[in-house]
This record gives sequence, C-alpha cells and structure tokens, in this order.
Amino acid sequence: MLEQNISTVNNDVKTLVKDAQALFTAATALTGEKADELRGRGMRVLDTALAKAHEAQISAVAATKEAAQHADEYVKENPWRSIAAAAGIGLLIGVIIGRK
Repeated sequence: MLEQNISTVNNDVKTLVKDAQALFTAATALTGEKADELRGRGMRVLDTALAKAHEAQISAVAATKEAAQHADEYVKENPWRSIAAAAGIGLLIGVIIGRK
C-alpha cells in the first residue's frame, strides 16, 4: 500500500514538473502580461509538486516509524525467535560470501 502511494505521488510530481517546464518554455517565447501569467502558473505548479513531495516524505517517515515500532514489539515479545532469525540470516550471508 505504501509503495503504491509513493509511486502515485512520484508520478504526480513528475507530471507536475513536466507541466511546469512546458509552461516556462512557453513563457520564454512570450513577453509582457502573458509571460508573467505563464510564469505564475508554472510557479504554482512547482509549489504543488513540492507540497506533494513533502506529503510523501511525511507519509514515508510515519510508515517507517510504525514498522520500526512493530519490529521492536515483535523482538521484545519473541526474543529467541528473533535471535534464531538473525543467526539464520547471518549464516546465509556467510555462506554466500564464502562462495565467492
């Protein structure tokens, strides 16, 4: 779910930045009031993109903190399972590294 939200926000930000670039490109060919209007629209689009990126960052940080909290609770409730899992992963990594 989090990965889907991040992907959606990432696509939205890319689209907004492309739109802003197109507006700025069009504004360079114009002068006067039209150019100012296009530059203003471009700045609003970029501000929107930055706001969405900031929201995605906040969401990712919150999800990471929640995952860390759940992992901490699991380790406290199941210390021997956690030790066994860590030892198994360490053994697997050691075997993979030893083969090379």
